[in-house]
Amino acid sequence: MQSQKRQSTIAPLRPASRAAGERDRPEAAAGVPKVLVIDDDALVRRTICRILEHGGYQVAVAEDGAEGAAKFRSEQPDLVITDIIMPEQEGIETIMAMLRENPRARIVAVSGGGRLGSLDFLTVARKLGAKETLRKPFEPAELLGCVSRALAAA
Repeated sequence: MQSQKRQSTIAPLRPASRAAGERDRPEAAAGVPKVLVIDDDALVRRTICRILEHGGYQVAVAEDGAEGAAKFRSEQPDLVITDIIMPEQEGIETIMAMLRENPRARIVAVSGGGRLGSLDFLTVARKLGAKETLRKPFEPAELLGCVSRALAAA
């Protein structure tokens, strides 16, 4: 009974290939903010995509910072959500590269709590220009709140 009640309050899922967020959505309506999600963990990436799609956002994905930087240029998203600890090109480097290309880029940095000595990576990301930071694990409402605040930031 409880699961029926819970399902009735959640928007219906799109077909699996789209809800998973593993494909770009060129058919998405104009005016809907596009969010680029960069995370090397496929489960985290799919979860973030699903939350964003249910929140009404278009979503593009990348598996690491290098792919993310390329999609940042080609997709021109309204917002980027990037993990910090990733192979190939990590999040701090990715944030710096994006802000060099577009100083007005809106970025949300997420991390599972990586530190180097007393250095907190999310604090560094904020100082470098990330509009918002979010520590994993997080609730869907926390993610959507960060996205909303970051998009509203000038």
